[in-house]
Order: sequence, then structure tokens, then C-alpha cells
Amino acid sequence: MTPMTQTAGRARDAGATQSSPVRERILAAANEYFYAEGIRAISADRLIAAAGVSKVTFYRHFPSKDDLVVAYLEGRAAVERHALEQLRAQAGHAGATLLAIARAIADMSCSPGFRGCPFINAAAEFADPAHPARKAIATHRAWFATFLKDLLGEMGIHDRDAVADQLIILRDGAMVTGYLGPDPAALTDRLIKAGRAVLNAARANTAGDVSP
Repeated sequence: MTPMTQTAGRARDAGATQSSPVRERILAAANEYFYAEGIRAISADRLIAAAGVSKVTFYRHFPSKDDLVVAYLEGRAAVERHALEQLRAQAGHAGATLLAIARAIADMSCSPGFRGCPFINAAAEFADPAHPARKAIATHRAWFATFLKDLLGEMGIHDRDAVADQLIILRDGAMVTGYLGPDPAALTDRLIKAGRAVLNAARANTAGDVSP
């Protein structure tokens, strides 16, 4: 959901215990083509040609296309997590972090070459929730929910599960909306206002809680 998730060739296989220039070259090709054209639309042969490797070399690193898809998604997740942690470190407190995330989402969603959230796009291509790709997506979205809940906890908000879900819904909707056309300034303004409405309602509910 941050600007760098759209940059071709930057994803890394977070689950790999060992990397190599050849493996990285295959992943870079997958990162570019899977995101730009869709996972199912890109054959292994096309990636082999793009990466400039032999079939034997390709399948030595990725025994199946599913293995490569999972590595692609885990690489995207690793880049996004690093970006979010950086935003948090730079912002200094929870409210500023959420504001920075909203601005990053809007900027990215309206930028050239953006074609939606890579995780939502991938989920749409794999209907079976038991598929390894869907499991990788679920793992990353669970991490993001926990990240948001940590920020909400710093803000003293009680119903963190529900509020985090609401913020994720705003995030997902903003990415679709940005892809379909609004300018970054308009999307940023609307997303920030919607996020503040969610947080203000959560603060009001928290203030109204009666402790035993």
C-alpha cells in the first residue's frame, strides 16, 4: 500500500533462506509482469525468457509456478512492511503515522503505472482460500491489521479490532478509487477526512465506555 510496492523488481522473497543473483532476476521478472498483466496471464516460459535463464535453472529455484507466486507475494509484503515501519519511525507518534499512511496511499493510487493493490489483485485470481497464494495474502493482511491495532492502542482506542477493520476497508477502497481516476489531492483529502471520522467515532465510543 506504499509507493514502493508498485516498483518493479524490488520485491524480495522474505521466506527464502538463501538468495542468488539468478533467483533475484527471476523474482524481478515476476514482480514486473505479474503486477502489470496479472499472474495467470503470465506463463513460466515468458518469465524464463524475461529473466534470461534456462528452464532447468528456473525450476531449480522455483519447482512450480505456485512457488514463484508465493515468493512474489512474500517479497511484496516484505517491502511494504519495511515501508510502513519506516513511516512509523519517521512520524514519531501514532496519529502522524496514520496520516502519513493515508497520504502515501493516495499518492501511490493515483501514480502512473499503478494498477491496484497487488494482494487484492492476486486474491481475485485465486478463488480457493486454501491456495498457497491466498495464505500468503492472508498472512500479510493479518500483519497489517496488527500494525494498525498497535497504533490504535497507542492512541488509547479500545475497540481496536473493529476500528482496524474499518481503516483497512478505507485503504482498500482508496486504492480502487485512485486507480479509477481522482487526482491525488482530492483522494488524499477524502481519505484523511474518512479516516478522521472513523477515529473520532472510536474516540467517542472509548470515552463513553464505563469501567467496572
